[in-house]
Amino acid sequence: MSASDWLRNRRGEWFVIAQSALMLAIVFAPKLDGRNFFRSGIKGRAGGLFCIVGLGFVVLGSIALGRNLSPFPKPKEKGTLVESGIFSVVRHPIYSGFSLAAFGWSLLWNSIAALIAALLLLAFFDIKARREERWLEEKFTEYAAYRSRVKKLIPFVY
Repeated sequence: MSASDWLRNRRGEWFVIAQSALMLAIVFAPKLDGRNFFRSGIKGRAGGLFCIVGLGFVVLGSIALGRNLSPFPKPKEKGTLVESGIFSVVRHPIYSGFSLAAFGWSLLWNSIAALIAALLLLAFFDIKARREERWLEEKFTEYAAYRSRVKKLIPFVY
């Protein structure tokens, strides 16, 4: 791939760059205080649970996609539409999982900056999913029916 292909954003390369920057902002966000590395108590347990469940979504989504997995929102030329497993619960489980883990991290890390970045990441994933879904509808005629049955980012809600 040439540099001009990256600049043209034909597969959604700029989405990958922005996503990486947001995720780094979350991980390295400043803490509210210099005390405990991780929060204890209910806030810390909730954060840990969100991280575990979120990473579970990422893993299940990655496994279900198999050879279809790509960091780019444009589906692979020889890709297939996956509607089973975790994809029967939410259309973008990897985006959902990273978002949930980001919220969990902000609780564990006790960081308002990480919480704000997690909200930005969720909004970003919504925008990225919209672009990805236009490509999916172009490629798969059955995508519109799948889209009407399964929620985008928050299972059973949105």
